[in-house]
Amino acid sequence: MEAQAVLTFGQNALFLLLAVSAPILGVVLLVGLVVSLFQALTQINEATLSFVPKLVAAVAVFALAGPWMLTTSVEFLRRTLLSIPQFTG
Repeated sequence: MEAQAVLTFGQNALFLLLAVSAPILGVVLLVGLVVSLFQALTQINEATLSFVPKLVAAVAVFALAGPWMLTTSVEFLRRTLLSIPQFTG
């Protein structure tokens, strides 16, 4: 297996990881920002107030984007496994 092929495979894997995790990370970041702003404005310092909304938002986004995330990951794995004979022989 050539070094260029390994680097390309690694680059594609990292890009897929970024693309699949971006929806959840983005929503949790936005919810965390809104909750922090709310806590700063109301001076409520409750730890569960920042944790529970982020957890609920992550579960909701995973429920909505989960099928796309799974399909994308399975398709990448399928392409990777089918390309193994090309690099071994």
